[in-house]
Amino acid sequence: MMNGTQYLISLGGYVDVDKYRYVYFVFFLMLYVLILFSNCTIICLIWIHRNLHEPMYIFIAALSLNSLLFSTAIYPKLFVDVLSHRQSVSHSACLLQYLIFYSLAGSDFLLLSAMAFDRYLSICRPLQYATTMGTTSVTIFLVLAWFLPACHVLVATAISAEQKLCHFILKGIFCNNSIQKLYCVKPRFLTVWGLFVLTNISLIPVLFILFTYIKIFMVAYRSCGEVRKKAAETCLPHLMVLISFSCLCGFDVIIARLESDLSKTVRLLMSLQIVVYNPLFNPIIYGVKMKEIWKHIKRLKVPVLNKKH
Repeated sequence: MMNGTQYLISLGGYVDVDKYRYVYFVFFLMLYVLILFSNCTIICLIWIHRNLHEPMYIFIAALSLNSLLFSTAIYPKLFVDVLSHRQSVSHSACLLQYLIFYSLAGSDFLLLSAMAFDRYLSICRPLQYATTMGTTSVTIFLVLAWFLPACHVLVATAISAEQKLCHFILKGIFCNNSIQKLYCVKPRFLTVWGLFVLTNISLIPVLFILFTYIKIFMVAYRSCGEVRKKAAETCLPHLMVLISFSCLCGFDVIIARLESDLSKTVRLLMSLQIVVYNPLFNPIIYGVKMKEIWKHIKRLKVPVLNKKH
């Protein structure tokens, strides 16, 4: 307890910060700049070029925006932790990071669901695509993808804010569900609500995505080579992102919910993957694997080459 504010240790005990302070700082700073650059490039390309003003690319831009927001909620605090002798965070700031982290995670699942539905209509119901996936529908999907998870997680955050803390050492480099282990008494309702949120904003969307992609691959298998090529070019990147993101979220659930007893090194490496892998993996996959986006990325090199000559 310091000046009436409760503090949690967020990084202590995981790495030798004092010995490698500036190495960690440079490492995280380079990662943050790379994440900002890659995601901003995807967003700007989709914003500028009219041929990318389609539902699929709009949802990709929304995913990149989520990566920017998520990284901005995590990395500045990591910079402070690395450069500080004491890695601490106030209870309220920790809950805010918790809210942003899980809201954006749920938003990613819903955005991937919207992308799967878009691909399903485009490949399996092409005659209905133009009327179903209009501007209004895309706007509704975007609003729901950001609003619903935020409302779900806000309830858990409000309940957590009322809990008394008996422990003050958080096992992690940022605030996630592990904060619930610090409460003197964990409310049963919080556990039930957490399972409800997990089902609504992750399990159901994943099942929906798998269902739509099974239908897509069945149609592609019975169709001509052009349809198969279209399905492979547009669906495989989404599946790669879904699989990687689901694995990382599964780790968070296993560690925080099931209270698995893993070593500090394993916890640290997996936590770093959450803050590094997903924000950086998405723009690389969509930039390289999505044909139209890759065309515009290659054109960005042309002015640089001309200047050299």
